[in-house]
Amino acid sequence: MAFQTYSLFVLSIIMISFGHVENRLNLLQLQNDIDKLKADFNSSHSDVADGGPIFTEKLLSWTERNEKRIILSQIISMYLKMLENTDRSKAHVRNISEELHTLKESLSDGSKKIEDLKDLTKLQMSDLKIQRKAVNELFSVLQKLGDTSSSPKRKRSQFQRLCKC
Repeated sequence: MAFQTYSLFVLSIIMISFGHVENRLNLLQLQNDIDKLKADFNSSHSDVADGGPIFTEKLLSWTERNEKRIILSQIISMYLKMLENTDRSKAHVRNISEELHTLKESLSDGSKKIEDLKDLTKLQMSDLKIQRKAVNELFSVLQKLGDTSSSPKRKRSQFQRLCKC
């Protein structure tokens, strides 16, 4: 099972998670369109099972809602990129593309975060100017890390241990 085989599963997760399923008919129509797309891509070919799934396993490790928005926005982008090179004259391709574009718009904050991550990977950390800037920001970054790592629950339990109430 591969890219096309998991399409309905991934789209179902996305649509249900972010409230884009107005009714069951929409999902059923999407399933019909995806079945047609599977036929277009000949996804019953024997090599489809090689290497395991490409998206669904990655979704398992993203558990928080905001994290899921990041990975799902990237997955949707990949589907849209794939569909750019398909026959747009087919109604099922247009329907799937439209639904994906709608979902992509609702996940725009995830897309922005993906771009931020990509920008970070492009930084030339061997550049002296970049290093100077990074060193100047180091304490602030560590403070933010400290702010996010200490949860309110932990603070409460520490307070209860200290307080002899």
